[in-house]
Amino acid sequence: MGDNVVARTFRALVESADQKFARVRDVPTYGRGPNHYFQKVFKAYTRLWQYQQENRSKLVEAGLQRWEIGEIASRIGQLYFGQYMRTSEARFLLESYIFYEAILNRGYFQGSKGSMKDLGVRFKELRFYARFLLVSLLLNRSEMVRVLVERFRALVDDCKVTFRETKNNFREWTLVVQEIVRFMKVETAFMNVRPLRYCNLFDSYPSSVPYVARFHAKKMLKFRDALLASYHRNEVKFAELTLDTYRMLQCLEWEPSGSFYQKRQVELNEKLNENGALTDHSGTSGLIDINLVVDMTDPTLPPNPRKAILYRPSVTHLIAVIATICEELPPDSVMLVYLSASGKSGGGNISQMENSGGTRKSSKVKVVSEISHELDSCMPEAPVNNKGHSSDCHENFLCLCPKGNGGSNNNLYPGDIIPFTRRPLFLIIDSDNSHAFKDLHGAERGETAALLLSPLKPAFKGPFGSDTTQNGSQFTFFLTAPLQAFYELVGLSFSDTDSDAYNDADKILSTALSEWEVILCTSTSLDLVWAQVLSDPFLRRLILRFIFCRCVLSLFCPPEDSEQYLPLCLPQLPSSVSPNSDAVQSAVLQLANHLGVAECFSD
Repeated sequence: MGDNVVARTFRALVESADQKFARVRDVPTYGRGPNHYFQKVFKAYTRLWQYQQENRSKLVEAGLQRWEIGEIASRIGQLYFGQYMRTSEARFLLESYIFYEAILNRGYFQGSKGSMKDLGVRFKELRFYARFLLVSLLLNRSEMVRVLVERFRALVDDCKVTFRETKNNFREWTLVVQEIVRFMKVETAFMNVRPLRYCNLFDSYPSSVPYVARFHAKKMLKFRDALLASYHRNEVKFAELTLDTYRMLQCLEWEPSGSFYQKRQVELNEKLNENGALTDHSGTSGLIDINLVVDMTDPTLPPNPRKAILYRPSVTHLIAVIATICEELPPDSVMLVYLSASGKSGGGNISQMENSGGTRKSSKVKVVSEISHELDSCMPEAPVNNKGHSSDCHENFLCLCPKGNGGSNNNLYPGDIIPFTRRPLFLIIDSDNSHAFKDLHGAERGETAALLLSPLKPAFKGPFGSDTTQNGSQFTFFLTAPLQAFYELVGLSFSDTDSDAYNDADKILSTALSEWEVILCTSTSLDLVWAQVLSDPFLRRLILRFIFCRCVLSLFCPPEDSEQYLPLCLPQLPSSVSPNSDAVQSAVLQLANHLGVAECFSD
């Protein structure tokens, strides 16, 4: 770049920022530890960004390449995304999107002299696309996802032609392309229908709001922390985010909504145009407004609960993370634990695993490695004491291993969770062996856990995706998108009905959920375990959707198979919301009649 003061200062700032970034990369994404790591690295990149803005012309004269500006912006985007993963604050995810979108629109990785033949720059561009795809997925920017997938695929194909001598280096990137295509094939069917996040426009019912507001139990818990973990062979995923954890993650966040959201979107577009973020596609301008996201966040919404996302954790690592979160859980709080895994070692189709984009091998490409890498290196493994498990309970576990029988060290037993019941737990087990965790009920060490246990088998009409590895879990789908799950159950797609029919079906379900909400809030037989979390909108919504799921499956499946095809809850919910109650059963049958699938259900 030339030996001048401006260039040397710039290089020194780059090195300092990169060193700090390396430190923050190794900070675990769970727990409520100190935040000074993030503050230091953010300060370093803010200073670097401002310096290159103020000295742009001199730096360009000294040899600054456009891809170098893009790399700085990409690091800032990674930094924001990492902070979102640690805090679940939507503003950080939005900030990340702003920087990535600016990189894309300005073509920072495409316009540098000689960069098209530079293998290192091409890898940086590939990582940029993969990271931007992940952020866009989490923000439900479906149009942007489609654009990125096409550009990402084209870039991989071009790299395989341009760098023929290193063609093997792009095999794993080809797998990443296959992963996102497979992910989108499953998820796009209902992506634009309604948000998975909690939206006051859809999930708050005017007729039941007064009852919820007046509801009070002897003990009221606040939902502050969640752990989401998934471990299935060949499951649909992108990077280290599986389809099931993606759905559950969004289900536990707020959606900006109403006139506020629409107004802010208009203002945002105007501001972006004023700053040149969307109009400057060819110049070297670096005017990205670091504080732009302030105009996109809704101050009226409460904070999202923190979520630790674990991809294919070992048993000891999972236990260690649960222990850390429980230790730091604030008083009068409840922790949600969501576990999706097989209860049988070696489950899944091996040949299918080897021939699809969802292979374990693909995870070697760390598309978000600087931020969301495997957490095993971040947390010491703690020993597990399985002495309490007798030989007749050898199948009462979830299997957290890639294939074959990994032995008891890879099996999560119900007894492994018992020590953490000294704190309030809301436990969701989605597995073909979920009912083994009934043993938790009555064995707690202080606090009775709230348990939602999936059916042992999914149920579908016709050849719809009964394979969890291909379509995600049916139980998780009911908890996160109940009407879409109902459609899938009876063999309908969104294209089979017009939008008016779907909207009317949504109204039927919303009316039913509102009615059940009133029943729960006024029930005199509601167990304290459920009563103490009922005031939380996220947990209340999960309970209501469980009631819907249980009734739908009870009417859909033959009575003799009810044990395998029905979910369980412990402690029991009131009989007034049981599958046999008129209030619940009539709503399900009304929905079935409306969609013309009444023959699928027994009355």
